[in-house]
Amino acid sequence: MHPTHAANDRGFWRILLVFLKLGLTSFGGPVAHLGYFRAEFVERRRWLPERDYADLVALCQFLPGPASSQVGMALGMARGGLSGALAAWLGFTLPSALLMLLLALGLSHHAQTIPPGVLHGLKLAAVAVVAQAVWSMARQLCPDRPRLTLMAIACCLALLIAATWLPLAVITLASAAGRLWLAAPPPGVAIADDAPMPSRRRGAIWLALFFALLAGLPLLAAAWPGYRMALFDAFYRSGALVFGGGHVVLPLLETASVASGWVPRDAFLAGYGAAQALPGPLFAFAAFLGTAGDGSWQSGALALIAIFLPGFLLLAGALPFWRRLRAAPGAQSALAGVNAAVVGLLLVALYHPAWSSSVRAPADFAAVLLALLALAAWKLPPWLVVGLCAAAGWLML
Repeated sequence: MHPTHAANDRGFWRILLVFLKLGLTSFGGPVAHLGYFRAEFVERRRWLPERDYADLVALCQFLPGPASSQVGMALGMARGGLSGALAAWLGFTLPSALLMLLLALGLSHHAQTIPPGVLHGLKLAAVAVVAQAVWSMARQLCPDRPRLTLMAIACCLALLIAATWLPLAVITLASAAGRLWLAAPPPGVAIADDAPMPSRRRGAIWLALFFALLAGLPLLAAAWPGYRMALFDAFYRSGALVFGGGHVVLPLLETASVASGWVPRDAFLAGYGAAQALPGPLFAFAAFLGTAGDGSWQSGALALIAIFLPGFLLLAGALPFWRRLRAAPGAQSALAGVNAAVVGLLLVALYHPAWSSSVRAPADFAAVLLALLALAAWKLPPWLVVGLCAAAGWLML
C-alpha cells in the first residue's frame, strides 16, 4: 500500500467507513468475519503482517467477549487509538444493530427473513471465505512438521470434545508446547509499534473497571430495581462470561431475556432467525432483545452497549501487556504454537458449522468451489463474492 494512502487510513471517519463496508457485507458469523478482516487488512490494506494478525486473533480467543468484534476493535485501536476502536466498533456493528432495532420496534410479529435461497447462498459464501482464511493462514503459520502437528492436535481435540472452555484450554496447551518444542521464529514487524495504544497504567485501569462493573452491577440492580438497570446488568454479564462469542452467547441471552419474562420465546426465535440473515456480529441481537423488552429503542441501545462493553474493557486492558509479553524470552516460540492451534480451531469451524450446515448437495460444493476460486485466484472482493453467492442461491432454490 502507498504510504500516503496508509496514513489516510488513520482518521476516525476513514476507519469508520472501512469498517462500515465490512459491517454491511460480512456474512457468516465470527469465523467468517476473521476471514473478511484478514482479506481486508492483511492482504488488501496491509495494515499489519500475517503473524501479527494471528497474534491478535489468539489474544481475542483468550479473552471473554465477541472475538471477531474484539479483533476489529484492536485493528481500529492500532490505527487510531481509542477513537479508532470506537470507529471500528460503530462501523462493524451499526448496520445489523439498526435493523435489529427496527425489527423489534415494528416487525417482530410479522418478521420476514431473507428468502431461504438467498440465505443458503450467503452460507455457501461463508464456507469459501473461511476456507480461504484457513488455507492462507496455514501456509504462513504452519510451515513445518511440528506446527502442522500442533494444528492437527488442536483440530482433533476441538472436534472430539464439545465444551465452551475447550478453545481456551487448547490455546493454553499450545502455548506451553510451542515454548518447549518450537524454535523461535525470526522477529516480525510488531503490530502498531507507533500506534496510540493505551499504556500499561491505563490498561490496568481498564481491567479494574471491568471487574468493578462485573461485581458492582448486580448490587446496583438490587439496590435500584428497574428494567434498564437489570437489563444493563444482565447483558454486561452475558458479554463478560462467554468465550468466542457468536452462537455461544445465545443460551446466556435466552436466560437473560426469556427466562426473566422480558421477551416472549416466539419473539426471541423470530429475532434470532432475522439475525442469522444479517451481516456483522451476532451480538447485535442484543439490540433486538433490549427493545423488545419495553418497546423503546433506548433500551435496545443500552443492551447493545452493555454486551459489547466488557469485551472492549478487557481488550483495552490486555493489549498494553500483550505487546510487551510477545517480546519476552520464549514468547515468540509460545506464540508460534498458539498461532498453529488457532489455525486448527479455524479448521474445525470450517467443518462445523460452516461446511456441515451448508454443503448438502453437489451444487452446493460446486458453488463453494467457484466462490473459493473467485476469492483466491481471481482476487475478487469478498462483498462481490457474497453477492454472487446470494444470487446463485436464490436462482437454485
